Amino acid sequence: MTSTLITVVAVALVAVVLFAVYVSWRAGRLDRLHIRLETAQAALDAALLRRAAVCLELAGSRILDPATSLVLAAAAHEARTAGPDEREHAESDLSRALRVVADQERFRERLAEHPTGEALLEELDTAVAKVVYSRRFYNNAAAVTRTAQRRWLARALHLAGHTDPPRFFDIDDEPPEALMAA
Repeated sequence: MTSTLITVVAVALVAVVLFAVYVSWRAGRLDRLHIRLETAQAALDAALLRRAAVCLELAGSRILDPATSLVLAAAAHEARTAGPDEREHAESDLSRALRVVADQERFRERLAEHPTGEALLEELDTAVAKVVYSRRFYNNAAAVTRTAQRRWLARALHLAGHTDPPRFFDIDDEPPEALMAA
């Protein structure tokens, strides 16, 4: 009888230790996912700011006609200064304005004719592509984190603490055809 009791206690102790190790592993994974999400958010913010800065530089370069420069500068400024609630809308507006500007006739040729145009065009190509990739990476990280937060163990033991589920960043980031043709 004593040996049976010792066996039961040993099995229960092993089960408790294994459960504790599993919970610790899940909590660590959730923590790593939150760190990945924060890193992706920082990369997305940097890419969006860089795109707006390049658009402002293009608008101020005197390569474009004044009306086009004004529209592009206004959209870029709005994207840079928008608050968290208006950011997605402002970034989508910048994407649309950039498509209108870049899809004008001879856009690439006019930039190539200007002394700093080729470098500006290359920067613009890179900035637009980085926004697309950064947003995809961020939304992927948000989806994986949301899934991990919704698991029964994470909900039951409050492994995510009081953090809200991450929001997806949904903007119109379709690159202009003139930039994709490079």
